[in-house]
Amino acid sequence: KVDYTVYSNYGNWLYSAGVGNDPRDHRRFNTINQGLDYDGSGDYVQLWVPEPQELQGGDIHAPWALSSASLSQAGITLGETYPQPVVTAPEWSRHTSHRPQGRGPHPTVTKGAAHPPMQHKDRGIDFCFSRKKHP
Repeated sequence: KVDYTVYSNYGNWLYSAGVGNDPRDHRRFNTINQGLDYDGSGDYVQLWVPEPQELQGGDIHAPWALSSASLSQAGITLGETYPQPVVTAPEWSRHTSHRPQGRGPHPTVTKGAAHPPMQHKDRGIDFCFSRKKHP
């Protein structure tokens, strides 16, 4: 059960989903990176999501990227006891590399998806969907 508060939903849930009002054009909100940055140990996820209780650290934010052995050890079967990702890697890439049509490049999107901010340099599409992660 999720607590319903208009202020939380308008300020956070809608913003996270990318469907709220936002003064910046073409903002890309990566919930996996946010989870890794602000809940690196996975404590918050473990508080609210019962299935991945056996996963530790950043693994809890992208269980589909773990090996079959790791998932089995955690008691997780993707598609049965825990859902598959809703957005797959090719769809994610299409979303993040989309450029607006019309007047040319948007002033805030000059580098493109190939040049992520320094703090996320090692967390691109390959990090989020790959089974190989940095320690």
